[in-house]
Amino acid sequence: MTTDTPTVSRLPFGRLLRVETRKLLDTRTSMIMMGVLIGVAVALVAGRALSGGPTDLFTLAGTAGIASGTLLPVLGILSLTGEWSHRTALTTFTLEPRRGRVLAAKCLPVLAAAVAGCLLALLVAVPATTVASAAQGGQVGWELDPGQVLGWIATTVLSTAQGLALGLLLLNAPAAMVIYLVNPMVWSFVGQLGPVGESAGEWLDPNRTISVLMSSDLTGGDAARLAVSVVLWIVIPAGVGVLRVLRKEVR
Repeated sequence: MTTDTPTVSRLPFGRLLRVETRKLLDTRTSMIMMGVLIGVAVALVAGRALSGGPTDLFTLAGTAGIASGTLLPVLGILSLTGEWSHRTALTTFTLEPRRGRVLAAKCLPVLAAAVAGCLLALLVAVPATTVASAAQGGQVGWELDPGQVLGWIATTVLSTAQGLALGLLLLNAPAAMVIYLVNPMVWSFVGQLGPVGESAGEWLDPNRTISVLMSSDLTGGDAARLAVSVVLWIVIPAGVGVLRVLRKEVR
């Protein structure tokens, strides 16, 4: 007499990715934030296009991208902390005990949304550039530097990754959002503390070091400062956060 040993099928990563993407987009908070993001992007770019000042396609796209650059990191924080604040982590990690795969499935859609936000900003900027060109007698530039566009997308992705890293580290949405949103003001104050504060800001202020990616004359010093701030604000917090999630007791 033989007994059949039940086999446990592993959850495919593609299915897990679809589930986490649906969680990201289907919640009331995310839908409100997406609506706000699109509305603010359209309002910003329309205001800039109709202001009459000198502008071009990339400037208008960057203006539209301000909304996604601010809200997407917050959405990433909410995505990673939601399991703990809503006490659904036990269910999630019971269905998929390999927590690293769950974290990867949560992070990838947010980073993809950062790229999509930039593409949406470019899409919104095209009709706005047409309007601005007509209003200014064809004096609006349509040229796009591919390197500058890629640098802008990379800047948005790294800023979003910073929000994800803070969410992983703290597992507390309010604390992570406060730190992320207050960070620029803190570094602005530090930069006014004399040569020491200015030097610290050049190396440790992520807003300053990451933004150099949009520059066409990136130097070795800029790359070194970027690497230091990425390690400090993304790699280390994300690494510590992953270890914390892997070892954290779920109740």
